Amino acid sequence: MFSRKHRRPESAELLKAWECLDNGDIPGAVRLLRSAGEDLPPGEVALVAGRAAKAAGFDDLDRAAKAVAARPDDDRALYDFGYACIERGLSFLAVPALREVLTRNPGALRVMRELVAAYERENRHGEAVELLARHESGFADWPDRYLLVFNAVMAGDLALANRQHALLPDPEDPMWLPALQRQRRTLERAASAGPVSALDRTDLRGWQFVMGGTVLGTLSPFGFGAGMNGRYAWLQDSYDQCLQGLLRLKSLLDAAGVRPRSVSLLPDRSSRILGLAAADVLGLPAEPFAPGREDTVVIAYDLNELAAADEGPEILGQLQERVPGQVLHEHASSWTDPPVITADSVALLHQAVVAPWDGQLRAGTDGEAERTEADERPEALIAAEIVGADPSAAEGDGESPADPDGRFTEFVAAVRDTWLQGERTGLKSTGPVPSNKFA
Repeated sequence: MFSRKHRRPESAELLKAWECLDNGDIPGAVRLLRSAGEDLPPGEVALVAGRAAKAAGFDDLDRAAKAVAARPDDDRALYDFGYACIERGLSFLAVPALREVLTRNPGALRVMRELVAAYERENRHGEAVELLARHESGFADWPDRYLLVFNAVMAGDLALANRQHALLPDPEDPMWLPALQRQRRTLERAASAGPVSALDRTDLRGWQFVMGGTVLGTLSPFGFGAGMNGRYAWLQDSYDQCLQGLLRLKSLLDAAGVRPRSVSLLPDRSSRILGLAAADVLGLPAEPFAPGREDTVVIAYDLNELAAADEGPEILGQLQERVPGQVLHEHASSWTDPPVITADSVALLHQAVVAPWDGQLRAGTDGEAERTEADERPEALIAAEIVGADPSAAEGDGESPADPDGRFTEFVAAVRDTWLQGERTGLKSTGPVPSNKFA
């Protein structure tokens, strides 16, 4: 083994990460590890990763990194390191380690599957497809062909996904049946969306529906040509946008022929405010959320915010399984930190959001940015301000595509028969449509 007091990495990229750790900056060290690339010596990468793991209290990764630092050519050590990296959310470090093991052991399906898992967590689905296709002659239908179909969808190759799905037999092990049913529903959604949606690398609404069954209400009118493709990065939300999202929800329900009888209010403040506004917009009574209630629209402002509430985890578990006639609407959904369940309707996708009533950033009298005070008025008064807002879409940057109401309702009419099907499984991938994001 080695002593971290005396042994340091030699490469300049890794030395910078090491210096971050000298200063107690674990996130900074991880960012530098990611930017350093995949061609650095694994023993040196393990030095930095192990030190970061020890500082974070990740004993399993610390042990695995020590083994690689001592024996950088040992396949077992590299495999264990890759496995631990995936478990600890550092899949980018697992990729080169597992790839090296697989190069020396080309028929090792266990290693291949772990490398596929690392690619999936890094949204590198095209590489997962290539890897699985190379091993098709020797792999098993379950899980390997299933994984090939899944990654083909996430890479945007529906033709390959449909061909491989046709070759996939029903699993002998019943544990795979829910996965098979989810995959069938995914391809059915793709078939219904295809005639009215491009399903290319810029079709955010189409792919959100294919992947998770979500109907995306609005697209960002900013930064489309700069690589945002309809998503927001940092967003100061507004009453106007809240109303616009609720009106798109109303259009969705009408076009899909869904007739709820109530609006269900979730317990976090933001969701209660938006839910009261939704009840007014939809002309429905509002009542506190109750599990099992049918024919209701459950309104969430941000499901991640709900998750932080005392009752949030329990409620999210209750919303995982679908209730007849129940529609889950989320106004602002994170695409970089997806919620544990996927809403049926989402008004907009963001990386970071500030609700209109939580205090906004503005330029102060001295020109410096300052945050306004949070709006502590009663929830009903703020909800009334949403209802009275201007629902006109922002003009945008003049370069992003228009998103007229007619195009939205045409999409809904085409997919209505495949909407609201199956459980609300959380998304772990951004899918085929890329977007820029800030670190």
